[in-house]
Amino acid sequence: MSGPQFQLNDEQEMLVRMTRDFVADNIIPVAAEYDEKAIFPEDIFHKARDLGIVNMLIPEEYGGVGASAFEETLVSEELGYGCTGISSSLGVNSLATLPILIAGDEQQKAYWLGERAGEQGQFCSYGVTEANAGSNVAGIQTRADKRGAAYIINGSKTFITNASHADFYTIFAKTDPSAGHRGMTCFIVDRDSPGLSVGKKFDKLGQRASDTAEIVFENVEVPEENIIGEIGQGFYIAMKVFDHSRPGVAAAACGLQRRALEESVKYAGEREAFGVPIYQHQAIGHKLADMAINYEASRLLAWQSAWQVDAGIFNPRIPAYAKAFAADMATKAAVDAVQIFGGYGYMKEYPVEKLLRDVKIFQIYEGTSEIQRNIIVRELYRSQ
Repeated sequence: MSGPQFQLNDEQEMLVRMTRDFVADNIIPVAAEYDEKAIFPEDIFHKARDLGIVNMLIPEEYGGVGASAFEETLVSEELGYGCTGISSSLGVNSLATLPILIAGDEQQKAYWLGERAGEQGQFCSYGVTEANAGSNVAGIQTRADKRGAAYIINGSKTFITNASHADFYTIFAKTDPSAGHRGMTCFIVDRDSPGLSVGKKFDKLGQRASDTAEIVFENVEVPEENIIGEIGQGFYIAMKVFDHSRPGVAAAACGLQRRALEESVKYAGEREAFGVPIYQHQAIGHKLADMAINYEASRLLAWQSAWQVDAGIFNPRIPAYAKAFAADMATKAAVDAVQIFGGYGYMKEYPVEKLLRDVKIFQIYEGTSEIQRNIIVRELYRSQ
């Protein structure tokens, strides 16, 4: 088995160029407006879908692109460079369909992936987080109780990306609360199900073009055929989803890092202080050097974690490395970019102000930076 390659092949280079052009033409010109007005980028989603840069992991037989996880990270970085709020909205379909790809049966894949997400171009959302269960996935309280040939779901999910626009959801609920993490099951829930309602979307600090809202379930009936995998397998499915999704999140953070670096290099080359461009002052020059080092290191970790997924290697430590490091270094890059810009960096007319607001969530969603470190420590001692 060959390891990860450091040189992209011709098709991958073309994919990067195509996505970069799409970002330059369709995302960067509107990113500030979509952020300020919290506009959901539905128009951009459909353009990206036509181009083949959403639903990338859905196999071709179900109407998707059939791309590799590595190819998805290449696209995620470019989208993250343009706007991580818009890129989050474009990327959630991949997250929400992963449980079906990982554990769904052929009928579920053909209908929910092929017909609904593929042919009809529908949105879908991923529902784990609850008001009192964020990092502690096993602590969810949403219930799914058996009633005849169906399950009745009661509870709520919060901070759900694209919730207001989703046509269906992959939802995790407790089918046996006494069994701890072994009592969790994953369901596909149609948006039109009676008793399902979506609350008002949250007004957020950053990534404002990404819709985030609460979902409430009041006696929502879900047929047994909508169970993904087996009863009680939900926790394990959720953990596998994170291993598949974290490389893409890390890559989006790399995109934000690269944007911070490029904006800072440009500004520091033009702005003068004490008679020279400010990059010639070591205090600024070293910030730029650290940004460049950390970006390259973050991208290598993102690429390695994606290669691992494509190779079928299950090692949670690598995606945890990638997600934690890329999120932390993106946060540092955004803070340093604002510092390099000085007072101008604090103003909305300059792009680094938005980068600083957008970046913080990378240390929180898809598992906080603290949770990533817990995973790393656990895996370090697993073999002892």
